[in-house]
Amino acid sequence: MKPLPPRFPALWQAGGLAAFLGVWEATVRLGILPPAWIPPPSAIPAALVSEIRAGIWPVVVADSLSHYATGVIAGSLLGIAVGVAAALLPRFDAAQAGVARVLRPIPPLAWIPFALIWFGASETAAAFIIGIGVFWLNYFAAMAAVRAVDPGLVELAVAFGHGGFFARLRKIVLPAALPGILSGVRAGLGQGWMAVVAAELFGIEGIGQRMTEAAGLLATNVLVLYMFTIALLYGLTDFAFQRATRRMLTWTRV
Repeated sequence: MKPLPPRFPALWQAGGLAAFLGVWEATVRLGILPPAWIPPPSAIPAALVSEIRAGIWPVVVADSLSHYATGVIAGSLLGIAVGVAAALLPRFDAAQAGVARVLRPIPPLAWIPFALIWFGASETAAAFIIGIGVFWLNYFAAMAAVRAVDPGLVELAVAFGHGGFFARLRKIVLPAALPGILSGVRAGLGQGWMAVVAAELFGIEGIGQRMTEAAGLLATNVLVLYMFTIALLYGLTDFAFQRATRRMLTWTRV
C-alpha cells in the first residue's frame, strides 16, 4: 500500500531544517566539532552583514548569476535542439551517436584548462563550463521525451492533414514531449549551480573565487555563508521554474 504524504509538508520541511541547524549549533557549542573547522549557524548572519557592508556579497552574487544564466540558457537550448534532432532524424542520430559516446563521459571540470586557454579567466569561460554540464542533461531528456511520444499521435496528425515535418513537430511532437523536456531543464538548473563554483575557482570573478579567498584566510564563516547563498539561489530558481512549468503544462491537467 502506498504511504500517504504528510499533512502540511512545508511545516515538515521547516521542522527538519530547524532540527538540522539545531544539532549543528549544539555540536559546535559543545566542542564536538571545533569552531575553527566549521562555524556554528549563528555566526553566519554576522558574516552576511559584514560581506554586504564591504560591498562584496552583491557583486559576487551578480557575477555568478550572470555566468549561470548565460551557461544554463545556452546549454539548455543547444541540448534540447540536438536531442530533438537526434530523436527525429535517424541519419543525424547515427552521425552524432559516436561523438556523444566519446564526449559524454568527460566531466565539465575537465574542460576548465581548455576554457581558460580559449577564453581566458572571463565570463565566457565560466559560461562555457556551465553550459557543457547543462547540455548533456537536456540532450538526453529531450531525446528520450521525443522518442516516447505515441506514434499514433503522429499518424493521427498526418490523417488530419498535418503531414509536414515542421507542422508535426510544432503541433504534436513538442507539446507531447514538453513535460519530459522541462524535467531536463529543471535538472540542468541544479547542475548549473554545481558547475558555477568549479568554474570560478580558477580566477573567474564570482562566488567561487570569493570562497577560494575565504579558504586562504581560514574564514570558515564566509565559506559557509556562500554555501548557503548557493543553496538559496538554487531554491529560488527552482521555485520560479516550477511555477512557470505549472502554467506551461496547465493543459496536461485538464
